[in-house]
Amino acid sequence: MDYLGQPFVFKVRKILRYLRLYGINRTRHKALGQLHLRREYEELPARRRPIRRNQFVGLIGCGNYAYTTIAYYLTKRYGRAIAAGMDINIHRAASLAERYRVPLYTTDVEELLTLDAARIVYIASNHASHTEYAIAALARGKHVHIEKPHVVTLDQLRRLAAAMNSASGKVFLGFNRPGSRLGKIITRYLDRQAGPGMYNWFIAGHDLDPDHWYFQPEEGGRVLGNLCHWTDFVLRLAGAEAFPVVINPSRAPSSESDIAVTFTFSNGTIAAITFSAKGHTFEGVRERFSAHKGNCLVSMDDFQTLRVEVVQHKKRYRNLFRDHGHRQNIIAAAENVLRDLPYDRAQHVAHLWNTGMLFLKTKEALQQDTRIVVKGFDPRQLP
Repeated sequence: MDYLGQPFVFKVRKILRYLRLYGINRTRHKALGQLHLRREYEELPARRRPIRRNQFVGLIGCGNYAYTTIAYYLTKRYGRAIAAGMDINIHRAASLAERYRVPLYTTDVEELLTLDAARIVYIASNHASHTEYAIAALARGKHVHIEKPHVVTLDQLRRLAAAMNSASGKVFLGFNRPGSRLGKIITRYLDRQAGPGMYNWFIAGHDLDPDHWYFQPEEGGRVLGNLCHWTDFVLRLAGAEAFPVVINPSRAPSSESDIAVTFTFSNGTIAAITFSAKGHTFEGVRERFSAHKGNCLVSMDDFQTLRVEVVQHKKRYRNLFRDHGHRQNIIAAAENVLRDLPYDRAQHVAHLWNTGMLFLKTKEALQQDTRIVVKGFDPRQLP
């Protein structure tokens, strides 16, 4: 939805609602993000300035998410941490650089990747380009943080896993929900229980125009653009040892955005994901998670409220503001690089492969309207 084109009263109500959901600073940056996307300069600001010692981040893709989330949290945590920003749209690169005082902005990815200062590169460009930029960054000895989805084809998955397996740089993925406060609490409670789990996600997503870039054939559609968040979460809950996974799809015949999928894991865990996009959701993406495992019942709404029951014990959790785990996910990658924290490469390669294969095969199952069985990672699958 074009928020800037809405009536004044609608915009006021939207801001007031977001203040309650996200607080003053996040709401302000979300509003500025709408202006950022439309900004065009008559005369571009200075493109290159001296890079400071503490500026260690390169940012590929300067769209709304990079502006309102990645750059916002990095700056809030580290100050002027971004050394360079790159986007194919020079006005977006310039706008982000001006707002966050980034010393270099460019449309040339090679100019960014040759910077020694950019030790870790955050990739938030269009989906089909994520893998290609990540492989190029790894070849230059960089660490990379890749926003979802990290791949859009099986060929990309094979090449990215191989590059990651042989590179010196670390790879981090932008699946933020498991690392959120409520995501960690959910995982902790469910991991304490024995036996298979029953998991159910319902998501009401943004209604997108038919010509939205998500629907371009090379970009992966709603499954790779959205559903991968929740396929990744249920995979983490079920466990990597729960392969093979049986995928059973269902979708509305005339819609790319109304989807239901069930996953049956080899350990008996069953997960269902239902994604609906039928109209405008005033508060953004809405999601509800329910789970039953052992003696534990879980119910979570919008990463703001959580109810847990274990036999006779009941516990409620509530966040002051809605927290999907973006800050934790973005900062964790930077902290790992800055502090040279442990990094289990074999484990990360396996997860990159398993979660990628799961959402790629989910897309295939929905497209072909057929049941598909997915096997887990085998190192021999790498080129």
